[in-house]
Amino acid sequence: MRERTIQLRRATSLFAYWGDGRLFFHNFALRLTVSARPITCELLDFFSDWRTSQAAINCFADYTPRSVRSAISQLVKHRLLLPKDSPELKQDTHIAKEWSDWLPEGSFHFSTKDPPLADLSSWSLNRLKSILPKTPRPKIFKTVKGAKKTLLPTRAFPESEFARVLLTRKTHREFSKQKLPLDTVSQLLSLVWGVTGHLQSPVFGKLLRKTSPSAGARHPGEVYLMALRVKGLRAGLYHYHPGHHRLERINSNATPDKARLYCGRQRYVRDAAALFLMTAVFRRTMWKYDYPRAYRVVLLDAGHLCQTFCLVATWLGLAPFCTGALKDTLIERDLGIDGICESVLYVAGVGLPAILAPVK
Repeated sequence: MRERTIQLRRATSLFAYWGDGRLFFHNFALRLTVSARPITCELLDFFSDWRTSQAAINCFADYTPRSVRSAISQLVKHRLLLPKDSPELKQDTHIAKEWSDWLPEGSFHFSTKDPPLADLSSWSLNRLKSILPKTPRPKIFKTVKGAKKTLLPTRAFPESEFARVLLTRKTHREFSKQKLPLDTVSQLLSLVWGVTGHLQSPVFGKLLRKTSPSAGARHPGEVYLMALRVKGLRAGLYHYHPGHHRLERINSNATPDKARLYCGRQRYVRDAAALFLMTAVFRRTMWKYDYPRAYRVVLLDAGHLCQTFCLVATWLGLAPFCTGALKDTLIERDLGIDGICESVLYVAGVGLPAILAPVK
């Protein structure tokens, strides 16, 4: 009897689409998808406001009470209908409020979190080849047919430190077991995420200047250091405060195995000396740009920061890497962030090169 009086409401983190001749409903907050008949749209619309299953039975009188109850039970099971006071409802409401300016397009952010990732490092070459598409590979270069060609002067790179760093940068998968000097970590954080100055805007007041561009100088990016082997620093998770150039310790749970879990069980990550967990505080950008396309620039900002990181790390004689193979929810839980107002986007890491070079 109690089931008939429970208040239910349609999830707002929801969209519908057709595929293979079937109608699908996707809860992007929970990354749950279910196929259903078109009548489900009417039932979900009925629950746009708080209603009970008994109210639905009364409304859909052309159907048997048993079939209506069964349909409602399935919608609750697949989190398309949410009971009052449920954790799923709290999350759904939070997303609807914080992301109202960027939805439904911004659902991409939530739908692509926590992907299933497999450790392929121990696979044989033949096994790896077996999972590649059977279609021909796309061409590496594009040639515009019928266009007039102009040969450029022979490439000549200047003998400069800048050119050396650009040409030396590469992704590393092997690292020395030596500890990373804290001074080097300080330089990395300062040159990538630190504040280098300010801009004065007549409309927006004092804005930050950093070494990487950011749309509207909003700088939504935050960074957390996972110190694994840093000389003079206890292993742990730290938040970097760019305004004061300091680390704020938030968690002692930092181990090579945890780092590997963060990065989709990629084995080489265990050997890194430090990870840099890059997040975004979306409201900073959303406050100025209240249209969904602005979500793109948050991702672009993360890319700018990561390339700067790789170049600075190379200049410092380190071995950098970056990866988008992340266990989002695990990282966010350890960082103490909600994944809605602030969410992880990217991870970079470093160690000393396997063949040691002098560290600047």
